[in-house]
Amino acid sequence: MEAKLYNQDGAEVGTVSLSEQIFGVRPNTHILHQYVVNYLANQRQGTSSAKGRSEVSGGGTKPWRQKGTGRARAGSIRSPLWRGGGIVFGPQPRSYYSKFPKRMKRLALLSALSSKAQDQHLVVLDKIELGEIKTKKLAGIIGKLGLEEKKCLILHEGQDEHLVLSSRNIPKVSYSRAPLINAYDILNADVLVFTKAGLDKVQEVFAS
Repeated sequence: MEAKLYNQDGAEVGTVSLSEQIFGVRPNTHILHQYVVNYLANQRQGTSSAKGRSEVSGGGTKPWRQKGTGRARAGSIRSPLWRGGGIVFGPQPRSYYSKFPKRMKRLALLSALSSKAQDQHLVVLDKIELGEIKTKKLAGIIGKLGLEEKKCLILHEGQDEHLVLSSRNIPKVSYSRAPLINAYDILNADVLVFTKAGLDKVQEVFAS
């Protein structure tokens, strides 16, 4: 399997080979769905909370005597039936975290990468050299590739501060170190933009 190789001006300068072990896998949509559900659940803070009748302030005395007033019996002004009272079965802080098996996580990642490659939603650049922190320059490179309307995920070999800071203010463009990618970020992007070094690193790390 091969992909076209482009330079920063958007011109085709050759081709690169894609590993069949990574980009030639038959996508497993069931595993991908399980992974995304698990990933989003693990992002939840689980801090929502409501006070029950034993936690709200006040209500220490009986509001009126039991009999003789003509009104319904009441034992506390903080009953859930009263305004300002406790909440019945309200949310409590909890953890939504759950583990996901490593082999299933790896299969989800390979399925996501293969899906992008097979749908031709993968672009490889020979390099991205900005020389300075310049959002306009990076936006120009994205525009020359015809991806200005697409949600792009740029994947580079290592931490490039110029690239990180130049990309974070461009709508629909995000950046990640290639060895640290996950299936959710891949699926969330319309197009994967690899640098040649980033692609080589992915194939080195995930081929085994």
